[in-house]
Amino acid sequence: MISTKGRYAIRVMIDLAENDTGAYIPLKDIAARQNISKKYLEIIVKDMVAGGLLVGASGKGGGYKLRRKPGEYPVGEILELMEGPLSSVACLADGAEPCPRAAECETLPLWTEYDRLTHDFFYSRYLSDLIKKDN
Repeated sequence: MISTKGRYAIRVMIDLAENDTGAYIPLKDIAARQNISKKYLEIIVKDMVAGGLLVGASGKGGGYKLRRKPGEYPVGEILELMEGPLSSVACLADGAEPCPRAAECETLPLWTEYDRLTHDFFYSRYLSDLIKKDN
């Protein structure tokens, strides 16, 4: 399940893309437009800056803006930064110990295909696909 952290991160990215004037956008403005708590967004954008998705500036004229163009952000990148790996089962997560039952596991092909479909779905959609086209 994708948490509010992942969903709100995408909404923040859309908001920044749709309201881009080249200047930093104050978090209070994003919070008001998206009807999300500014305090909760502070936690989210901190992770997004640390993860290289956003650039932040403090003080007068400060706020946030996208580090790259909207077409350069796969949705999967945003979700994995905020949610962690999108693996459906622990044995398929990056860095997982090899499962001793993998050779005889009857469900492994099911989970492998599901993970591939999920990955391909989110990595084939970009932030630019989600923004309103009239901007």
